[in-house]
Amino acid sequence: MNQEILKKYSNVEACPVRNVLDRIGNKWTLLVLLVLEEEKVLRFNELHHYIATISQKMLSVTLKSLEADGLVKRTIYPQVPPKVEYELTARAKSLLPHIHSLVSWSENHINDIKVSRKEYELVTRR
Repeated sequence: MNQEILKKYSNVEACPVRNVLDRIGNKWTLLVLLVLEEEKVLRFNELHHYIATISQKMLSVTLKSLEADGLVKRTIYPQVPPKVEYELTARAKSLLPHIHSLVSWSENHINDIKVSRKEYELVTRR
């Protein structure tokens, strides 16, 4: 076993790839980032409306994680009722070209992936 590779990837805290992908590789994070990119600034309910299949709790957890990582800026306005808006930070904007590459790759390969999944399912059913 290659000790350098083991050292490089085995410790989640020390491995930047695992550490970052753990946060941005979930089901909702990329969608939140892409919607905020298009709309620039959104309130919670507006964002929830765009991603209707996400629960309010999961959206809240996702936004908090993005804020903790410095990818989303949360602005609270002192008024009644409170007004809270979310927007991308410069760090998130620097991530967007990489997300767009993944989106493009996904669009180019989704049909082949679906065929492969069906073929795999047929083979593994036997």
